[in-house]
Amino acid sequence: MQPDRLVTADDLARDGLALPAFYGDDMLLPRGKTPAYLGQAVAILIYHDFARFRFAKDALKFRDEVIRYGAQTGPLARDPWGSFRYVRIGGAQPFDDDRFSSLKDSPIFPIGMRKHLPVWPEGRDGGKLDQEGMHYAGLIADELRSPPADWLVMSRRYTTQSIDTAALEPDNANGWYDSATQTLHLVVPTQSPQEVAAEMPRMLAQHNPPLKQLILHPCYTVGYGSKDHCNFPYYGAVAAMYGDGHPVRLANDRFEQFQTSLKRHAFDMHYTIAVNRQTGVLQSFHGEMTADGGGRSNFTPSVVMVGATAAQSIYYFPKSDLSSVGLASRAIDAGSARGYGTLQSMAATEMMVDELAAELQIDPIEFRLRNVLKSGMKNTQGAIPAGAIRADEVLEKAAQHPIWLKRRERKVEFNAQHPGKRYGVGFGCVQKDFGTGAETSFARVELSEDGRITLHHSGAEMGTGMSTSQSVLCAQWLGKPADEAHFSVTDWSLLPMVTSGDPYLMSQQQQDAMQANPQWTPSYCSPSSASNSAFYFSHSTREAARLVFEHGLWPAALAIWQSGIGGGQAAPLVVRKEDARWVEGGLTAAGMQVLPLEMLAKKAFQLGGVTGAVVHVFNRWQWAEAEFNLGNQRQRLPIDGLALRQAGGDYRTLAREQVYYPPTQRNNAAVTYYSAVGTLVEVAIDIATGRVELLNHHSIMECGNLIVPELVSGQLQGGVAMGIGHALHEYLPLYEDGPGNGTWNFNRYHLPRASDVAVWQQTDHILPALSETDPPKGMAEVVMIPVVAALVNAIADATGHRFRDLPVRAENIREVLP
Repeated sequence: MQPDRLVTADDLARDGLALPAFYGDDMLLPRGKTPAYLGQAVAILIYHDFARFRFAKDALKFRDEVIRYGAQTGPLARDPWGSFRYVRIGGAQPFDDDRFSSLKDSPIFPIGMRKHLPVWPEGRDGGKLDQEGMHYAGLIADELRSPPADWLVMSRRYTTQSIDTAALEPDNANGWYDSATQTLHLVVPTQSPQEVAAEMPRMLAQHNPPLKQLILHPCYTVGYGSKDHCNFPYYGAVAAMYGDGHPVRLANDRFEQFQTSLKRHAFDMHYTIAVNRQTGVLQSFHGEMTADGGGRSNFTPSVVMVGATAAQSIYYFPKSDLSSVGLASRAIDAGSARGYGTLQSMAATEMMVDELAAELQIDPIEFRLRNVLKSGMKNTQGAIPAGAIRADEVLEKAAQHPIWLKRRERKVEFNAQHPGKRYGVGFGCVQKDFGTGAETSFARVELSEDGRITLHHSGAEMGTGMSTSQSVLCAQWLGKPADEAHFSVTDWSLLPMVTSGDPYLMSQQQQDAMQANPQWTPSYCSPSSASNSAFYFSHSTREAARLVFEHGLWPAALAIWQSGIGGGQAAPLVVRKEDARWVEGGLTAAGMQVLPLEMLAKKAFQLGGVTGAVVHVFNRWQWAEAEFNLGNQRQRLPIDGLALRQAGGDYRTLAREQVYYPPTQRNNAAVTYYSAVGTLVEVAIDIATGRVELLNHHSIMECGNLIVPELVSGQLQGGVAMGIGHALHEYLPLYEDGPGNGTWNFNRYHLPRASDVAVWQQTDHILPALSETDPPKGMAEVVMIPVVAALVNAIADATGHRFRDLPVRAENIREVLP
């Protein structure tokens, strides 16, 4: 059972190998050091033949004695991974200027730590921005402690569990190190191929001897967030480096996947909300939340920040004070997971809103309608969300659905017909952001002389169908989907953009200085995450295709239509670019002859027109724009980098003449883009067992124009199923009894089955876009959230008991049933 190669922390230290800084220290735990978390890796065992490997792996599994432990020290005590606070005092009316907000002024950060918890600044009216913010936070707290006589003030605590994202494909890597050429070949499934491509050479440059070449093959995968900035590719690289010239496969079985994969953060939330008893209008929201970030920081700071900024859900609050802390612990690393902090914070808000409505004796949907955030109102950071906010339409649709309208009579009828069960109906509605505030991507769209379209994109396919949707998008400008498409592309030497600094932390002065370099951008390339493909990735694809159309195909079409005596067929008519339409058979405009794409492509090549475009885009809650000289005209485009190919020539980078990046202050907005979803559920509770039977559910969604409706439907159905699992079934202990001990698998972890999700009864309705110009919106995360609150609210309707800790399992319900 002895391995051919045993790799320890001593080997890594000797050979200069360490994880990128993002992942923290100790890729392998050194001898004599307390582990940062349960299940931390101590060694890599490499076998040259599979039979011995398989035998050894089976023999060593679940045997703690193979590791010799030192003295018991207790877990490490460390400061939090991140802490944030957002305070807002609005004006007299929702549309008036704020007295204080994060966007207008500043978020608040700790000035220090005491006993590994944040110490906030001292409140001072007229002091520094953070002191002034704490002054207003103090006013909010004082008012909630001594509220006006007509206020109802409710305080509640909610907790959510740690879960495994249960990606179908466990983490894995195939690698081969060719020592003769000092080249590493690596095949990895990852949501963030650009991060791996950037960090892996830096990591291996320290190796002795240094790596000369990395050949990276990122492949399609599924992850639900767990393969975004996951450290597994780096372990795969190390295994390959010590493979003695053999190809090496490092792949988790499902026990190992539970033990090592990124988990969803467990949240502990304390909410206090005030509402005017007479009007039923929300007045103030104070929220404190902590999340268990586990043993490595990963995305914990971002997750808790997003959790705090999302807590308002679909509601307008005139006053709010929301803080969040990401704790360091001995649990397994928690990181990116579908819902990303908002699942935890918004589901709690929705449960509390239902309880407030019951206390006020107001219909729960009517109560929501009285308080819904409307277009032009500000969020809890003081930012005005993008475009029309349509959560009110979702609520109105839900209020008219038979599940809601007939809930009382159905309850009486069902309970009479099923004496051993209790019927309940619940509702939840949320709107979630999509994007990260530093969204970037590359896209390359090119046309061959015979009319074939090829697309290259930096985005990674992770099961959402973006490889299909991005290909389909080409049809808007080029008349048909891409014939050939490549994703997870990491080589963008045709458009050599560079980056430096942190897009979230840089000052305005730093940005102004760095943007003088015409190839600089605040951020190089985004992973596939944060529901970013439909809106953000589509933007780069669409802009590249638009440039090929406007500077290649449209001039070609005009040349054909205007050919012949007297200006040809175009002369008698007014032919404008905005009148161009792709119809069956090709392109027309204002009654012009329909021209096949093949004819247009051939003409564009003859004229030396643009036949290929590479673009880079950047979004900080609004798109960066830049001016370029195109032909004899300067154009301002919503991109920050551009290279063009004319006819069959080489690509040429165009230096931008001027660039307009969103101000760095806009980071404080935290979010401006939203999609809304509401979900109604019907449940039956078995009195004897406490089991929840989901009878039916109906979701109503607003997400702009759909690129591929079938993909939207799939994301909606899958997201709802995932939310059902979170609400009723899935649970992992955080510490010694949790997955870090290596004994967890699906025999103990209940994922929802078809029988758990009302698979044949579920229905949905997607609001039509306001017009054909509405952009598609990210929706793959928001769809899983409202069903969580809807189920808990339905259980309360059935049992009369309000649960505040997730998941709500049968044993929890049995405890409260008479």
